[in-house]
Amino acid sequence: MFINESIRPKVSFVMNSDENTEKTHYICQTYVETDAAGSGQRVLKIGKQFQYSTASQAQDRAEREARSEGCVGADAYMVSEDVTSGEVGAPSFLVRLGNVPDFETS
Repeated sequence: MFINESIRPKVSFVMNSDENTEKTHYICQTYVETDAAGSGQRVLKIGKQFQYSTASQAQDRAEREARSEGCVGADAYMVSEDVTSGEVGAPSFLVRLGNVPDFETS
């Protein structure tokens, strides 16, 4: 199976201007397999993404989603955001289930 190297945990947020501290986000992200255009190979693609208030909520959702039809894998992870600059750090994985892309830090 070919894994699309461009798959990275996606994180986007709306910043609240009255916050001035670091904020932690808990994410569940699922993956599906699709046919690569013209190559005949299967590739991973991000399916769904959910944001939660706690690590356990994100992990529980990843575990449920990983068992659902059509889902080949799920990640639950947390990222820290500097709300002043908008910069988001590398993900810290809580759980990785099923067929998920490799993650390399830059």
